[in-house]
Amino acid sequence: MSGTKPFTISKEKVMYAYQLIKANAGSAGVDRQSLQDFELNLKDNLYKIWNRMTSGCYFPPPVKAVAIPKKPGGVRILGVPTVADRIAQMVVKLEFEPCVEPFFLSDSYGYRPNKSALQAIDVTRKRCWEYNWVIEYDIKGLFDNINHTFLMKAVRKHTDNKWVILYIERWLKAPMQLPDGTLQERTKGTPQGGVISPVLSNLFLHYVFDVWMSRNYQVVPWCRYADDAVIHCRTEQQAKQILAELERRYKECDLELHPDKTKIIYCKDNKRKGKYPNTKFDFLGYTWRNRRMKDKYGKTYMSFNPAVSVAAQKSMRAKIKARRFYRRTELELIDIAEIFNPVLRGWDNYYGKFRRSELNSVFRHFNKTLVAWARRKYKRLVGNRKAAVKLLLEISRKNPTLFHHWKTGMTSVFV
Repeated sequence: MSGTKPFTISKEKVMYAYQLIKANAGSAGVDRQSLQDFELNLKDNLYKIWNRMTSGCYFPPPVKAVAIPKKPGGVRILGVPTVADRIAQMVVKLEFEPCVEPFFLSDSYGYRPNKSALQAIDVTRKRCWEYNWVIEYDIKGLFDNINHTFLMKAVRKHTDNKWVILYIERWLKAPMQLPDGTLQERTKGTPQGGVISPVLSNLFLHYVFDVWMSRNYQVVPWCRYADDAVIHCRTEQQAKQILAELERRYKECDLELHPDKTKIIYCKDNKRKGKYPNTKFDFLGYTWRNRRMKDKYGKTYMSFNPAVSVAAQKSMRAKIKARRFYRRTELELIDIAEIFNPVLRGWDNYYGKFRRSELNSVFRHFNKTLVAWARRKYKRLVGNRKAAVKLLLEISRKNPTLFHHWKTGMTSVFV
């Protein structure tokens, strides 16, 4: 019958994909079209996506290269798709993810339904008490170096859906537009920032690392969150052997372990004696090391435990500083609270899960910024820091729930 589309994709699925993209927000791509601009002609724009995808003539535009700072320093290049392309990728993700998700292993936590980074942190914490040694490793430029041939072999292993395979191939090959407007051809990698990229990278590492570990080291526990992973070992000798074989394994798959960020760590505490150059490690924004802890009776003891990392604290303070709200004298305290409470709550919910007291330096920095704001806003407080501190203390006592961290006892630290 003439006019029949070669691929069957429901309009309802495209609409649902749009709703998911809208919930996640996001910035404009190379076409500079924001989500709000896209919605001005929503019906026609969604129809174009559906029509092109079902016809097999959807070709993704270049992704926009955006540099974002990394917590340890340096920058990471994200590839930001257009709004329409994010919706198209979500359509494919909705179709493809259920095909691979049942095969992923339980110790893979990154970007998966009902899995979280906090779960990964918790299981790692418990295993560090049981195992003396940890391999912490970092893959050098994973998203930039994924082998397309290997990846597509894995994709075809889990689906024979022609339009899913077709569009994944096209996204892998879509060029990246650099800030100067030039296009960079891509023959490997999947851009970090794409909707479909987390599923594809998880699938790739499922075979490169997860299945390989389970096949070769069945009794050795590991935990992976996207491209961050740790392996727990009984002895240093075992750790050295696994690391050497792991380096060979990644090399076979056209990947390389970062030499400066890959280490063997001794989980030293009071019971574990001896000297070793590496006795702490960072994973998912937390630092694991020997710490003074308190039991339920108030007695102190030393234990190998996680707490928010110095790099994460520095990043949070930088974000507070970048907003420069201390200069915005047109704002009232309630306005600042409305702007920052979602951010403060998010930090607390994540970094406050384990050894919450380590977050106090960040909350103290925020309170200091409030003091700076008060001294600018009120003429009587210019040059009088003590008076500004006193005013904010009085406000915090009368309204201890105004800011999220005030509710948790950080109302008295303004110095």
